[in-house]
Amino acid sequence: MISYILAEPNYDYASVYFYVAFAVLFTGVSLGASFLVRPSKPTVEKNLTYECGEDPVGGAWFRMNLRFYVIALVFVLFDVEMVFVYPIASMFQSVRDIVVDAEGGLTAGIFVFFELFLFVGILFLALIYAWVKGDLHWVRPDVRKLQNEAATAGRESK
Repeated sequence: MISYILAEPNYDYASVYFYVAFAVLFTGVSLGASFLVRPSKPTVEKNLTYECGEDPVGGAWFRMNLRFYVIALVFVLFDVEMVFVYPIASMFQSVRDIVVDAEGGLTAGIFVFFELFLFVGILFLALIYAWVKGDLHWVRPDVRKLQNEAATAGRESK
């Protein structure tokens, strides 16, 4: 421990430290100057929440429908899939390049092809699961209401 403290100083990261110090200093000076120079004349209209030029209606805190998040997560899932699939697909120009090399023998590309096929298959199963579960429907039917209507219709027919 003492030998580490007494060792020669290491200047490998000096440029990084200088850059970080300059960024912090520049940010602080810029914010301080804007605070001193800007006019401060608050009004009721200026303090309102801005909603694309419209007067705000209701409170800012309300319950969001969870379907927005489910649709967003499914989108991110398949978007990330494309990040993995596109480089592999662009690397192989045709199926012949994947399976057969220049000498006519099988290549490791066939393994990559089936691995990619398995990856897309698992994601396809996830899509079917989300579809069957009803997470892709924007407006879900009220199951209890449908069950009550079915039970009522069953009693009326008897």
